[in-house]
Amino acid sequence: MAEPLAVQLLGPQPRVAKAGHPQPPPRGRKAWALLAYLLTTESAPSREWLAELLFADADDPLNALSWSLSQLRRLLGDESTIAGEPVVLRLPPGTFVDVRALTAGTWMQAIGIPGLGRELLEGMTFPACPGFEAWLLTSRRHLAGAADGVLREAARAKLSAGDAARAAGLASRLVAANPLDEDAQELLIRAYVASGDRVAARTQRDACVALFRRELGTDPGIAVIHAADPEWRQRAFPDRPATSAATAARLEAGLGALDAGAPDAAIGLLREAAAEAHEAGDGPLLVRTLLALGSALVHSVRGRDGEGAGVLLEAIDVAERIGAPESAVSAHRELGFVDLLRGRYDRAQRRLKDALELAGDEPDERAWALAIQGTASTDVGRYDDALMAFDEALGLAGADQPAHVVAWSWTFSGRACLLRDDLEAARDRLDKGLQAARALRWTAFVPLPEALLADVDLLEGKIDAASTAYEHAHALALQLGDPCWEGFAARGLGMVAASQGDAARALEWVTEARHRCVRLPDAWLWVEGYCLDTLCALALDHQRVEAGHWIDDLEALATRTGMRELVARAYAHRARLGDRVAGDAARVLAAEVDNPSLRLPE
Repeated sequence: MAEPLAVQLLGPQPRVAKAGHPQPPPRGRKAWALLAYLLTTESAPSREWLAELLFADADDPLNALSWSLSQLRRLLGDESTIAGEPVVLRLPPGTFVDVRALTAGTWMQAIGIPGLGRELLEGMTFPACPGFEAWLLTSRRHLAGAADGVLREAARAKLSAGDAARAAGLASRLVAANPLDEDAQELLIRAYVASGDRVAARTQRDACVALFRRELGTDPGIAVIHAADPEWRQRAFPDRPATSAATAARLEAGLGALDAGAPDAAIGLLREAAAEAHEAGDGPLLVRTLLALGSALVHSVRGRDGEGAGVLLEAIDVAERIGAPESAVSAHRELGFVDLLRGRYDRAQRRLKDALELAGDEPDERAWALAIQGTASTDVGRYDDALMAFDEALGLAGADQPAHVVAWSWTFSGRACLLRDDLEAARDRLDKGLQAARALRWTAFVPLPEALLADVDLLEGKIDAASTAYEHAHALALQLGDPCWEGFAARGLGMVAASQGDAARALEWVTEARHRCVRLPDAWLWVEGYCLDTLCALALDHQRVEAGHWIDDLEALATRTGMRELVARAYAHRARLGDRVAGDAARVLAAEVDNPSLRLPE
């Protein structure tokens, strides 16, 4: 039996251990750099690519690469292989790799990583390898974001399990790292409340409000304001015994109020239903009420995703306690959706994987999990994976059937085709998505396929058609109060203005789009990246001084979240400012993206 292998790359002293015994380290830093790249890249690097990436300063780059590969073979042992063209690294089953545990493991696996919160190859620099330096910087920022996601998920899980003290400790780390993170502030306040320390909760809330007013000139959202004085679930008729029949009726009434467009009334009814189900001791019904309440908070009340996530985690805990974890499958999917919106893609994919496993052969749940998974994959530049997920979802749901998941999958798969400049496929899929949304009278969704179809029109030179569609999508999004759809449409109106030669108006529209799309704390961060990318291109086209600032913003957002194509585009924009090193870096970073239409500087 092979001895267990452990590879630790986070922190200042990377190491490989067998059966707990550290192995002699390789000579020099580049072997560690090579190992880190091979373990984390999703490209298939050729020997020539690796030689240029890390050993271009050597007299014989390919020979230097071969020497470093031989060092890694000795370090990892005979059970591992590093060979082939392209180079493929295979580790024995059961190998622990800290960066993989951080990005793909459960929070319970990741929270115990010795180097959690430390940098990849901390303290090492590679000034002679600018492309690798850029890759390492983006990887470090992405792993920092992944560590943040692990702490957040662990804090929520501890709070849901009743360990408020531990939840508060974890949330405090999040707030210390980013005091302007509303979700982290809300989580910490709720942890104080759950521990019984209302004074600490209100003190934290007041400090947060003061900080936001001082730094941002505005108050935090309602979720933070209300967190210190939560809306406890109370029964409407506490003098009557709770019964499953009455609770089921209240649940039905709450869902009906949601369908009727009355979210506040619906949430009040669902809170009562959850309180009744808890008192009645009806586990299956409690799971159903918690799922309904959590989903309503996530989808129907803007700015309440943090509270909704806590309710969904409670549903998962109850489902596991009654021995029916599959009954909370939609909670895993909804939590994945929440993480998707906030750019925590590693955690989102983990949740969606759990949802697919629990869904089994149930077609509707599988279709929705795949549809959200495809959306997340598109955001990070995994277009082939995304289109496979969407097509599978459409197959399960019936591509010609009137279902919300069908409208979603056609629309978001059309977005993937649009981003790859496959305009014919994009138009076909987006047309089907828009038709499906209208057939379902899903007015809240219509602005997205409409704005994306306008993108296709604009790229095909149909400026008048694009302008009309953007204007309608924007007006409808304003009526709905949806910041994400407002961002898509306003960005498009800016692009129309640019095509008409009105640079000032174009920048005004897209700047507004960038800010409006994230005006609420639970907005979809990818839309901000999409708008920032457009702002960078417009500013460079018209030699605006803001270009460098916007490029910095795009790079910071994209690297931390793992929006890999937008990372490459940020470096490509910087290359247009005359930075030759940034051009080399853009080509290295683009290797992580499966988009043949990605345009890079020559």
